[in-house]
Amino acid sequence: MLFHMFSSQQERRNFGGSDFIELQYCKLPQGLKIKEIVSVDKISHWKNDSLYVSGDDVNLFYESYSNIITGGIYNNGKSGGMDLLGINYYSQEQAVLIMERIEDEKPPEYEILLRWLKSGINYTGFYVLGL
Repeated sequence: MLFHMFSSQQERRNFGGSDFIELQYCKLPQGLKIKEIVSVDKISHWKNDSLYVSGDDVNLFYESYSNIITGGIYNNGKSGGMDLLGINYYSQEQAVLIMERIEDEKPPEYEILLRWLKSGINYTGFYVLGL
């Protein structure tokens, strides 16, 4: 299974500790400057409503989704391909475009990611938080 959700952080720890990519909703208020949104101080890891990719599945995730989940903003304010070692922020507008591409391309387990993205569409966006 590529994507995982956990009902508690203890369940996550029992499954695989901290060796995960975390897809996390950005619940910060609308209108913040991008510098604040990608600030390490504004992000806390290990949310129960996050979607997780095990470290064992990172290569499959990257091969399947790196051409779809792209254009994220990094902590340094630059933008580019998915950085699996850092912070990647995607706006609401980007999330909509990503959902459209997922529906068109149908990569592995796309239904899970699509459902998760749709559930968070009213947030400021989402993060892909690297290992």
